[in-house]
Amino acid sequence: MFYVEILMKIKYFVYILRNGNDKVYTGYTIDLENRLNQHNDSLSGFTSGKGPWELVWYCAFDDKDIAQSFEKYLKTGSGIAFSRKRLFKYQVK
Repeated sequence: MFYVEILMKIKYFVYILRNGNDKVYTGYTIDLENRLNQHNDSLSGFTSGKGPWELVWYCAFDDKDIAQSFEKYLKTGSGIAFSRKRLFKYQVK
């Protein structure tokens, strides 16, 4: 029961996508499945026409501000290095 209560509180996701050309996109959403579909259906500006995209990492937060701050960090130079070293396998082609 406790586990279900925790899952019901989670509302905010930070995620990392990668396409076949090893392009990486980091984002924030409240509906992860729908957002991935939007990226793959070319309904999102930056990723439009560059898919298909696969979800390589995500993290759920119950605090919106923390989730948005973490997304912002992952888009910085040190955040990019951290994510490529610790969050998912990244190989330069």
